[in-house]
Amino acid sequence: MSAAWMGMVVGLFVLASAAILVIAHYRREHRRKRLLRRMDHRQCWEVMRRRH
Repeated sequence: MSAAWMGMVVGLFVLASAAILVIAHYRREHRRKRLLRRMDHRQCWEVMRRRH
């Protein structure tokens, strides 16, 4: 009985760790995409060109 509980605890720990890693990866990629979008000067140039 205790071996089953130990297996469940270890499994839940592994799943929680995997979920945290997936969330961190998603947030890092989202931040990277946003920073690259800010560095895209063509977008700024198009906005400035439309004002004239």
